[in-house]
Amino acid sequence: MQKVCLAAAVALILLNGASRAATTTTSFSVTATLLNTCSVSAAALVFPPYLAGAGAQTATTTVKVSCVKGSIFNVGLGFGNTTGSSYSPRLLSSGANTLQYNLYTSSSYSTVWGDGSGSTQYVTAFGNGTANPVPLTVYGMLPDNAANQVAASGTYSDSILVVIVY
Repeated sequence: MQKVCLAAAVALILLNGASRAATTTTSFSVTATLLNTCSVSAAALVFPPYLAGAGAQTATTTVKVSCVKGSIFNVGLGFGNTTGSSYSPRLLSSGANTLQYNLYTSSSYSTVWGDGSGSTQYVTAFGNGTANPVPLTVYGMLPDNAANQVAASGTYSDSILVVIVY
């Protein structure tokens, strides 16, 4: 019986104390700013071995662009290290020797992928969120033309700068 009375007394004291307490409230706002940001990665484009006179060689690679969801971005491709300041043609080099090639926006190989200058175009896309990269296919062609047919044998290379404007 004493335990029940003690518990009731404690409850009564707490209840009386609570009934005398005053309360007040406020609220605060919570904000965040999501900055527009993008990142890019690209895999190498590797042409199959070229045999002069046997036809053009084509290859593809993928440029993956991660941007904030809904953002608009443009993807441009540079001239390459060998050509200096020309998109037509781009050049692969092996020492002083060169092979002509180019990069295109589609499998029709009709529009050179560049920076929008001259007859080149850049590719425009929309961000899917930074965790969901947008894959863009780059189409490469090494033509079987007179300049390439007289090139020396060897391993040729170039490096392309990918520029994202957002």
